[in-house]
Amino acid sequence: MAHSDHHGDHHGTHTDLHSEQGARAGEHPGRAADPVVKVADIAWLELEKPDLDRTELFAQAFGFATSARTADELHLRGADPGAPCLVVRRGRRSRYVGAAFRAADTRDLLRLADATGTSVRPLPEAIGGLTVDLTDPSGARVRVVADTRVLPALPRQQPLRINTGNAGDGVRRTNATQRPPRVPATVERLGHVVLQSTRYVETLDWYLQHLGLIVSDFKYFEGQRERGPTMSFIRCDRGSEPTDHHTLAMTLGPRNRYVHSAYQVADLDALAAGGQHLLDRGYFRSWGIGRHIEGSQVFDYWRDPDGLLVEHFTDGDLFDNTLEPGWSPMTASGLAQWGPPASLDFLGASPLRAESLRELGSMVGALRDDNEFDLHRLRGLMKVARS
Repeated sequence: MAHSDHHGDHHGTHTDLHSEQGARAGEHPGRAADPVVKVADIAWLELEKPDLDRTELFAQAFGFATSARTADELHLRGADPGAPCLVVRRGRRSRYVGAAFRAADTRDLLRLADATGTSVRPLPEAIGGLTVDLTDPSGARVRVVADTRVLPALPRQQPLRINTGNAGDGVRRTNATQRPPRVPATVERLGHVVLQSTRYVETLDWYLQHLGLIVSDFKYFEGQRERGPTMSFIRCDRGSEPTDHHTLAMTLGPRNRYVHSAYQVADLDALAAGGQHLLDRGYFRSWGIGRHIEGSQVFDYWRDPDGLLVEHFTDGDLFDNTLEPGWSPMTASGLAQWGPPASLDFLGASPLRAESLRELGSMVGALRDDNEFDLHRLRGLMKVARS
């Protein structure tokens, strides 16, 4: 089944950004024929941070609630019931440790452990439940968990009642004003994580085979489609039940690293007013506000005090398992339908950020090593940055 074209309208030179094309013969199918298990969703991310007080202060301004805190561990949750979004442990430096995915069935843990030669182990009492711990080909820890404690729901921000016309069905509010408060945008849940890998295809195939994830959209370097994709937006396969356009995204690059993670909020006003709250407290907006193409989310990107990139989003696409991958070229201008141009900071090219300098320095080493990031791919990546 070809990937449907959601954007048939013409917008001048912007038209090409809105046409997702299907795969050609022999290209990556975007799913494994017989995966070991099919995970239901992403559960949480695990980080290390040197200063938990500073981390918690930013987290509360960003819209998280604290669900557990000790001298060496911090659990940050959204308003939706379930596990915490982030498990943060004290460490010497700020770093991404790995992600946990929720199994569709507890028996899947036994199936996965048997297929990978690992074991099912209990999780710490504060989270509860069971886990199978794996390592993906890029070195990140991957947990598949089941029977974890379910935190009760917290109050959500209510979306505003929006008038879309002067009369008739578009009127939802009369004799009342809009006054969204400039407060933290309440985080509802963890939406996705984006990772970079020097072994992109190998790592992608590992997730498709072991976790049953399926690709929503592939991106390729312009002029290099015949060499295969270099980025993928990947969703969970829950059959006919729609799921987020991407729960995991992966891209090829000169080193293995965390790129960003994204957290859902109620609506555009919650996102925008929450952004003003963050600005008022001196935090750094990396890029936003805009609307993405792949996934369609309204987005706003922020740096935490250690430079970690996190995203508020709302109004994302939901796909069931019948849609096959779209294919489109990777360009910086193709990251958004509207909004400001992608910033150098967001693209990892800011000369003021140590992380950008590390990325630049790693290019030389990556070209020497046996991986998928070769000179052709470097040229493609440089072309993306210039686009």
